[in-house]
Amino acid sequence: MAIQRSNLASTSSSSTYTNGVARSLSPPPSNLSPNAGTSSAVVHAAQFNPRLILSQIASLQSFHYLVLGLVFQINHVLFATSITIDRIFTTKYLDIWTATGWIDNSAVLFSSIVGAIMLALIVEKSKKCLDFSVTLFVIHVIFCAMYGGFPSTWDWWIIHIMGMILMVVLGEYMCSKKELSDIPLLVL
Repeated sequence: MAIQRSNLASTSSSSTYTNGVARSLSPPPSNLSPNAGTSSAVVHAAQFNPRLILSQIASLQSFHYLVLGLVFQINHVLFATSITIDRIFTTKYLDIWTATGWIDNSAVLFSSIVGAIMLALIVEKSKKCLDFSVTLFVIHVIFCAMYGGFPSTWDWWIIHIMGMILMVVLGEYMCSKKELSDIPLLVL
């Protein structure tokens, strides 16, 4: 290491001597950089992976509908509600003013809580939670519009926006806790 410093100091045009050690005022040569031999395109490609992003979106959307389906099955057993896909994709059953409406409202909010857990497990980055939650919500609106028409009731919008906010806030909290956790060391 000392040989490299002296060679670097002797080859540079401007250097200073502090306590008998030569220090260069010019930037180090490019062949001594930590990323020597790698291009910026390779580094950028490692950060942006469309396949990974699309697979994360698909898995979050799938888990969202799986949880909704399971909760509607449980609601059928507990509250004798009908089992129909209309409960997921139409506005008929979401009502904030009736007790039976809150059965389905709670299913949507519960699926948002599970979605926050899935964000922590699948996405793992707190700064991406808002993006993935809004994407899930927009895709759900598109599916609802294709199935039964564009959602036009305030109850539907209130419950789904509350669910999206719940998913974003809890997801960011869980992801930040995961990001800030200590790295376990091997204890022998």
